Amino acid sequence: MGFSRQRIGTGGKVRYAAVYRDLKGQIRHAGTFATEKQADKAWQRAESEAAKGRIWDSKRGRQPFKDYVEDTWLPNHEMEASTRQNYTYVIRKHLIPEFGSMRMIDIMPEHVRAWIAAAKAAGTKPVTIQKGKIILSAIFTTALNDQVTFLHPCKGVKSPPVAAKPRTIITPEQFDVLYQELPNEDACLLVETDIETGLRWGELTELRVRDLEPRTRILTISRAVVELNPKFHPQGGRFLIKEYPKDKEFRRFKISKQLADKLAAHIKQNKLDPDDLLFTWRVELTATAPPPASSPVALGFTRPDAGGKTYQHGTLMAYNIGKCRCPHCRAALAQYRAERRRIKGADKPRRPRAVRETDGHIPAEAFRKQIWKPALAKAGLTINVRIHDLRHAHASWLLSGGADLQVVKERLGHASIATTEKYLHTLDDADETALDAFSKIRNRSAR
Repeated sequence: MGFSRQRIGTGGKVRYAAVYRDLKGQIRHAGTFATEKQADKAWQRAESEAAKGRIWDSKRGRQPFKDYVEDTWLPNHEMEASTRQNYTYVIRKHLIPEFGSMRMIDIMPEHVRAWIAAAKAAGTKPVTIQKGKIILSAIFTTALNDQVTFLHPCKGVKSPPVAAKPRTIITPEQFDVLYQELPNEDACLLVETDIETGLRWGELTELRVRDLEPRTRILTISRAVVELNPKFHPQGGRFLIKEYPKDKEFRRFKISKQLADKLAAHIKQNKLDPDDLLFTWRVELTATAPPPASSPVALGFTRPDAGGKTYQHGTLMAYNIGKCRCPHCRAALAQYRAERRRIKGADKPRRPRAVRETDGHIPAEAFRKQIWKPALAKAGLTINVRIHDLRHAHASWLLSGGADLQVVKERLGHASIATTEKYLHTLDDADETALDAFSKIRNRSAR
């Protein structure tokens, strides 16, 4: 029950404050008025709105955008840990610099349009602007529902169009060339499993021995792993295991006898237990080995410098004075530092870069740099293929081979069959039928 409270205003004038309790029983003020009758109407109106769930506190709308996002929205908004990480980076880089100091109720559609125009002028990619606007829209949708603001500044505001690029589909012939260039058996088995199952990276690298039934050759996908910055991990780790795949539904499908036999042999050879990962990170980073030692005389001389002087390759003089950076001169400097300075403790070299600690899961960036990209370079393919493109290839090959559309949808874990349909006729030779039909009609008069 609300009430009116008498108070003395400036100059000794009597005023009346309208007071009521919200749904949580907290005392709130509905304003100060000249008469008690006006105050009574105000608290009664506010109490009625509170009963309907319409709680309006102007102070909430006056808080800065930065405070609302960092103190209220990000901590309480339900989202995946990886999504929270990505959203935080975008918010801090693109949204807070523009809107951070503005009050929530002051941000209007014109300000959002101005931000988009400034971002375009600064050369920001359309896809980045679009992502920023999506996040900004999500923030204000929550603020509007929670009655922090009374309008949505992103409504009716358009972001730059983002062109949908065609998917890169590797052909079976290109895949065979790439497969031959993979550095070891573990990498070959992982990539072969990926192309045959079409799993996402997080699903593939979280496969465990118990997920495979060797007799029936049924593979069960029930988990996924995401790689995070430790500050976004609930326990401060690096890899977070989710007890569900991306589509939130378990799926089971059969694999070929050839792949099942290879996986079984892999499990037996490495003596893996049911809870062990099928694929683990075993590659150790080592420093680049120096070139074979050679006599400086046999290596010849550097090019003449500005003064016409030359220096023996593989010597400190060539490195320091001649500014030669060939492998032999660099090896000479490394040898000097190792023998003369490090032994005496006078030098504290920077530790060589290595893969950060892992619990056995394969770091995506390390795999990409140390295994995938070198294999692509050796294969000499004319297309840039990501590891995720093997999933696209799996779908495309199945549909091109005559597999049922619904079966492919369930195998890949697509939420909508419209997503699966995008892989129809994506191979390079898919247009041959259309061209043959066109030629048949076009050349009819020549018969």
